[in-house]
Amino acid sequence: MTLLSEDQSRPQPCRLPEPGTHVSAVLDHYSTDCSKADYLDSMEAAGCAVFGAVEPPRRTRGRLLLHGAVMFGREFCYAVEAAFVTPVLLSVGLPRSLYSLVWLISPILGFLLQPIIGSASDYCRSPWGRRRPYILALGLLMLVGLTLFLNGDAVVSAIVRDRSLRSIWSIVVVMFGVVLFDFAADFIDGPVKAYLFDVCSYHDKERGLHYHALLTGLGGAFGYLVGAMDWGHSILGQVLGSEYQVIFFFSALTWGIFLTVHLFSIPEQPLSKADAASHPSPLSVLQNHKTERNGYGALGTKEAVLAPVLAPDLRPRSFSALGEANSVTSSAKQPNKEAQKKMTFRSLLKAMLTMPSHYRSLCFSHLLGWTAFLCNMLFFTDFMGQIVYKGNPYAGHNTTAYITYERGVEVGCWGLCINAVSSALYSYVQRLLLPYIGLKGLYFVGYFVFGLGTSLIGLFPNIIATLMLCSVFGVMSSTLYTIPFNLIAEYQREEEELLLKHSGGDRPTRGTGIDCAALTCMVQLAQILVGAGLGALVNLAGSVIVVVLSASTMSLFGCLYIALFVRYVE
Repeated sequence: MTLLSEDQSRPQPCRLPEPGTHVSAVLDHYSTDCSKADYLDSMEAAGCAVFGAVEPPRRTRGRLLLHGAVMFGREFCYAVEAAFVTPVLLSVGLPRSLYSLVWLISPILGFLLQPIIGSASDYCRSPWGRRRPYILALGLLMLVGLTLFLNGDAVVSAIVRDRSLRSIWSIVVVMFGVVLFDFAADFIDGPVKAYLFDVCSYHDKERGLHYHALLTGLGGAFGYLVGAMDWGHSILGQVLGSEYQVIFFFSALTWGIFLTVHLFSIPEQPLSKADAASHPSPLSVLQNHKTERNGYGALGTKEAVLAPVLAPDLRPRSFSALGEANSVTSSAKQPNKEAQKKMTFRSLLKAMLTMPSHYRSLCFSHLLGWTAFLCNMLFFTDFMGQIVYKGNPYAGHNTTAYITYERGVEVGCWGLCINAVSSALYSYVQRLLLPYIGLKGLYFVGYFVFGLGTSLIGLFPNIIATLMLCSVFGVMSSTLYTIPFNLIAEYQREEEELLLKHSGGDRPTRGTGIDCAALTCMVQLAQILVGAGLGALVNLAGSVIVVVLSASTMSLFGCLYIALFVRYVE
């Protein structure tokens, strides 16, 4: 397949010199009396000679698209859940007083256990790689949860004959399926992002996150479209038994195919003792050749040529979100055995609490953004039915008020489909705006546009205007899925460059997995806050309109926080 073939004209990844070869030997054929262009070329060659072994090769567009396919499948299943979770739970007889537990159990588990999964993936020594075993396990759990969620009632009805027991077991099985699906779907995001960071150069990380946002939007759009169709009277509905079984068939097929494609998209380097022994890190190479009384850069007459490799003024600047492909990536941070033994739950929490201030600021801004986004998304269809269409969900099912409410819910699903499409389109707009306003500017714009749009929806609940403004949801969605992870990669790049300049210090024990997991934890914490507090706020205000206004307020507050506290690496 030409789509997956590497560009033959592209330079191949550099490798370290043969063992026993002095670094200066690599540079003997470079003359100091040369033109500026030749000098820069010699610096690139020297950098490749020393650092190239830990720099992943450039990935083709096809590889990055296949890697992002998992986001299409995950968002497809997410959209199916969002469209059917209320009807399924109410159809099996779940009391409304227990409905909030479905939204609270999964994020609580995720918030407590997400850092453990992220840290464990940093130290995994599987021959298949560090991240893919966790992605496969979580993907299978998603499939099990989806099966119980959409088929639990039918399975229990076929097994249990007693009607009272059947109702109880149906509620238990369906709720367990929903919680399991949410748990695995939320967890899988961290290892997926860490997998991307491990196997891609800095430039490809930006491209990969862009394709993730694109495929996330497309997956949500197709998921909402499948859920909006009436499958009960179709041929598939008659063959498979019901509308829920048809939805499950499409969801399981989509998730299975795209998860498999993702797992075999880009080879992952396993973390093993043999690799650590046979492939010394660039830091060890530098430390073995430095003089005893001088620090990094003082390598003698010939070795001193290596120092300008890290000088920013000698390399052409790029407008890319993650900068040019640098010499060292996060995959070089191979934790040692002692660090692995010390990584307990207590030390892990301490590592998160004592993380650098700019990481904490980014996590808090991510929490504000997801709180605002979930405030709107979890209750948007109910807002459309009650406020925009002025229906009544508590009226009799044959009354005009209830039918009007159902119509509003259906139109709300189409609004969420618009949100998914706009998320995919905005991922391209981000690339156009990036050279002009940078990552922090894109972060600020995403929050501001969402806050302004939701405030207009709350203040002027018109059908046409609301559907048009649903596009701002996609702006926020694309922002939350890409910009914070881009900033994490920038922070790590800065740390790696500082580590090279001060190579005498120990390497940090926090890896890519724990950083991505810390961000993903904010999603669960936001869902806990929304699930625990928003229902009480609606009861206190007496109207669902407070949901949209709360989302707007939280998002605009996030704008101020981003402008004042979130750090951007130049």
